[in-house]
Formats: sequence, structure tokens, C-alpha cells
Amino acid sequence: MRRESLNRFMDLLLSENEKTNLVSRRLTQTDLEQHVEDALAPCPYREFSGRKVVDVGSGAGFPGVPLAIAFPAGRFTFVEADLKKSQFLMRVCQELNLVNTRVVRERAEVLGRDPRYREKFDVATARAVAELNVLLEYVLPLVKLGGEFIAWKGKNYPVELERAGPAMETLGGDLQEGKKYILGDGYRYLLFIKKVAATPERFPRRTGVPAKRPL
Repeated sequence: MRRESLNRFMDLLLSENEKTNLVSRRLTQTDLEQHVEDALAPCPYREFSGRKVVDVGSGAGFPGVPLAIAFPAGRFTFVEADLKKSQFLMRVCQELNLVNTRVVRERAEVLGRDPRYREKFDVATARAVAELNVLLEYVLPLVKLGGEFIAWKGKNYPVELERAGPAMETLGGDLQEGKKYILGDGYRYLLFIKKVAATPERFPRRTGVPAKRPL
């Protein structure tokens, strides 16, 4: 059943991408299968069942949709500000009957100040959204104390980690471990960042500021 749902998701994305260019005009079935494999990379290391998960910058559904399919007992919130992409996500969740999901069309900086979302999630995920020093300000305000942020990163992650030091300390994060894995003909990395201190009330800053002036 899960394989069928993943296949259906890929079919929907390929079809919609031809019309609206959600990902890339040159997207192939092989590319999509690799995206799905990448999205599921944390599965050997973490259990998402029974946990509240927020996927920030869900885009066309990675990593959130494959994870929600793989863990039907998890509760997933997909955050995507772009209208076209958020509408596609809503369609996917409806057509695949992903009752464990919801789509929120909003900026992460706004949700991070909303008491309905601030520090309410056990796990946060983000893939291909921003450099880590920016990403931490988007994501950590949403994570509970003791919760975890999982970041998908490429080979440049050591440089990103170094730049993100001040943001990590300021926002209450601590790198617990990293996992290296093969994807296609290269390596990718998962960073597991624990929320060890409450995020100060002044963060996140207003929309657009984290990207313009990273901590």
C-alpha cells in the first residue's frame, strides 16, 4: 500500500510539473525516485510514528509526503508559503487520503510567532530550503524543548555548520549527530539538531529578515 501511494504521488507530481513547473521542467521518473529515496533517508535512524512533525518549506512534497506515507501514525504539518505548491500539496493529501497530514500556507517566520505553532512540534524537517544559519531561525522556534530538527544537507555542510554557530547557540539548538549516505553518484548528509533551550521570544524576526541578515 505504501509503495502504491509513493508511486501515485510521483505520478501526480510528474503530471502537475509538466503544467506548472513545480520542480524542474527536465524532471524524470529516475529523478523523482531519487528524491523519494532522499526523503526517506532518516528512516533507519528515527521513528516518526506518534510524533508531531512539521516540514518547513515543503515545496512539491519533499521530504514531507514520503515520510507521511511511510509513517501513517505520525502527524505531519506541511508549511509552504507558495500558493501553487501549497495547492498541489493539498491535492496530493486529498487524493492519497493522507489523513495524518495538513497543509499550512504561511511563512515560517509567521508561524514561529503564533502560539498555535510555536514550540509545538516533536520533530521538524527541512530539505533544500536555505543555508543552515537561516534555516535554524525558520525552524527551531517551532520545535518543542527536547525535540529535534533534521536537516538534509550536501557536501558543503561543514562550512554551513561553522557559519551557523551563532544561530545554533542563540536559538537553542545543539548538533547531536550527523549521518552520511550515498544518493546517486554522490554523498548526502543528515544533521540531527536537538532543541536544548527555549528559543528567545524575539525570534524569529519578521518575514524576510532571517534571510537578509542571518544570525
